[in-house]
Amino acid sequence: MNTANRNTIWCGIFVSELKKLGLDCVCIAPGSRSTPLAIAFAESGIRVYVHSDERSAAYFALGLARASKKPVALLCTSGTAAANFFPAIVEANYSEVPLIVLTADRPAELRESGANQTIDQLKLYGEHVRWFADVPAPEANFSKHLFRYLQSLAARAMETSQSPLPGAVHLNFPFRKPLEPIEVPTDIPAWMDNAFLDAHENSPAHLKFLRPQISPSRAQIDFLTQIITTSPRGLIVCGPRCTEGNFPTRLTELATQLGYPILADSLSGLRFGEHVNQNILGGYETFLPFAKELQPQIILRFGDIPTGTVISNYLGELDVPQIYISETNRWRDDRFRVTQSMWVDPLLVCEELLRNSNYQFDPNWLPAWRKFEDIVWDEVNAIRAEKDFEGGILPDVFDQLAANNGLFVANSLPVRHFDQFVKPAKKPMHVFANRGASGIDGTLSSALGAAAHLPGLVFVTGDLSFYHDMNGLLAIQRCGIRATIIIINNDGGGIFERLPISKFEPPFTDLFTTPHGLTFEHAAKLYGIDYTRAERASLASALSTSLTSNKSSIIEITSDAKKFESLRKELTLRVKTNRRYRN
Repeated sequence: MNTANRNTIWCGIFVSELKKLGLDCVCIAPGSRSTPLAIAFAESGIRVYVHSDERSAAYFALGLARASKKPVALLCTSGTAAANFFPAIVEANYSEVPLIVLTADRPAELRESGANQTIDQLKLYGEHVRWFADVPAPEANFSKHLFRYLQSLAARAMETSQSPLPGAVHLNFPFRKPLEPIEVPTDIPAWMDNAFLDAHENSPAHLKFLRPQISPSRAQIDFLTQIITTSPRGLIVCGPRCTEGNFPTRLTELATQLGYPILADSLSGLRFGEHVNQNILGGYETFLPFAKELQPQIILRFGDIPTGTVISNYLGELDVPQIYISETNRWRDDRFRVTQSMWVDPLLVCEELLRNSNYQFDPNWLPAWRKFEDIVWDEVNAIRAEKDFEGGILPDVFDQLAANNGLFVANSLPVRHFDQFVKPAKKPMHVFANRGASGIDGTLSSALGAAAHLPGLVFVTGDLSFYHDMNGLLAIQRCGIRATIIIINNDGGGIFERLPISKFEPPFTDLFTTPHGLTFEHAAKLYGIDYTRAERASLASALSTSLTSNKSSIIEITSDAKKFESLRKELTLRVKTNRRYRN
């Protein structure tokens, strides 16, 4: 611990406690007022990632925390630097990603004084953080009480960022000068001798939390058993971010026992992995509009609201019991069709329900769903040969990746392509997307943050998402990131081709698609990244080269949004008129 002055001691205590509690990484945007914390992190052994752009730093931390499933610290100086963290904190809130946000600040006497680079940072992020604390300014010769306060502060921040609902916590640290590690002997507490410091360095964390499991009650299990037993034609819907660990396996076992299909969102953790069997379906976004006879008696729901619009409409139209089961009490039903909501560990619910072997089983129910599912994938495989079928890019990429590779998918069209056109598979894959607030901002930096944990990750993005965060490319060289970036360039907002406004010109082109006419080889050159311009036919070769390289690369594929939208509608028609469907 650096004991030069009150600031360095104060920050050393706090940071060393974070390390004892398991913090591995911090993303730092350089600045003056944050110097004491930056020095403490640099001397702690915690992995430091430095970013010149605060917004990119925040999204990088978000991606790293998402991939590692552990809190990541985020540090900036005072003023608008802290405001640039806001979009990523909003995403962390809604996608439940743990962040420890540390903002440096002026001391109380300089606030509201006109002091340079000073804004009101108190509760800056509002209700988008799980907890806010305005930390006292460091004192000279502070007491052991304040020493324990700093230790507990670190523990509370780490725990609150993870439980009961993961998200960001915000600690605002004011500092008086000197900010640098300049010796001020009178600042050192009298009780802080070498023996004390040695004992502190070798001691465990001051405070640890023991988290409970939210076990289902007997009444909850009895209720579920009774309603499932009297509903042989049930349906399970798994949205993004379902419980991990053994949950996918146990839920699939339960679905098999019940004969229930599982509509598995591509971000749910259920669509890919060794557990995948005939019960796992992924083609529903294409076939549900034509499957009117598939009327379940009950729906069990897990995870967040599904990515696709078709399934959300389907769930909104069904007037049957819908039971939502989640380990958090956050509301996730935008159609207000949930009739029972259970705040309980989904894995424990599955394990309890599997103990019962007396459920009714309708042998015709799952095959009726499988008929539609198989038709969809037959038609998708057929239309993938069309070079203008942009929806085939993500299936092509997925097929080429090795098991347990990382894949980050940007918002707007890519995540919808992934959800609609990538078939369930036994190949496990680490799949990520910023689907909390679902913005296109910061996705590049989030992907690079995830690649810091999963080297070799592939990021598939549209041109506007990439353009929006090009500053983030600096992290590739500065932070030693190895990733492949695939840009699907349809020259603007191709997703708007799906909206009724697409029929109204010229406002549609001028105000919605807003073509930019850019390609991105110059961005690659600026940041020293390999670049390839590819067609659908040459994507496999370009991706193979990139995956075996020790450098990051950009692969750019041009696409025609209007032609793709026409082919997507053709696919829908093919599924609707398929003979197997009509029979």
